[in-house]
Amino acid sequence: MSEEDGMDDWAAAMAEQADSEENEDGSGETDGDDVHVAELDELDDDAPITQAEKKKLDTILDIPVTISMEVGRSQISIRNLLQLNQGSVVELDRVAGEPLDVLVNGTLIAHGEVVVVNDKFGIRLTDVISQIERIKKLR
Repeated sequence: MSEEDGMDDWAAAMAEQADSEENEDGSGETDGDDVHVAELDELDDDAPITQAEKKKLDTILDIPVTISMEVGRSQISIRNLLQLNQGSVVELDRVAGEPLDVLVNGTLIAHGEVVVVNDKFGIRLTDVISQIERIKKLR
C-alpha cells in the first residue's frame, strides 16, 4: 500500500464521519437504520437483592485477605542485618506516637493507634483512607 492510498483511506473515513455528523438531528439519533437509542432503567438503591446476587456477594465476601499493621520501616545493609542479635535495636523511620499504617494485601487503607484489649494488642482506626484515594493509588 502506497502512502497516497493511505491518505485516500484517511480522507474517505473523514468524509464519512462528516456526513454522519451532518445527519444528526441533535437527539443523538441519525438518519441511518443501524443506529438506535438505548433505553436504560433507572438504578434503584432500595431494590431487593436477588438470591443469585446474594450468592455472588457471599462468594466475594468469603475471599481471605491479609491485614497487617506497620510500625515503621528501615533499610540496613546485609552486614548490619547479620550482626543483629537479641537485644539489638533497629531505628525506624517513624517518630514515637505517630499513627501506624494499616495495610490490606499490601495496600494502605487506614491509620491507627495501638491499643491493648484483654492482654492482646489491637489497633484503633483513627483515619480511614477514602475509596477514591485507594483507587488512585492502584493506578
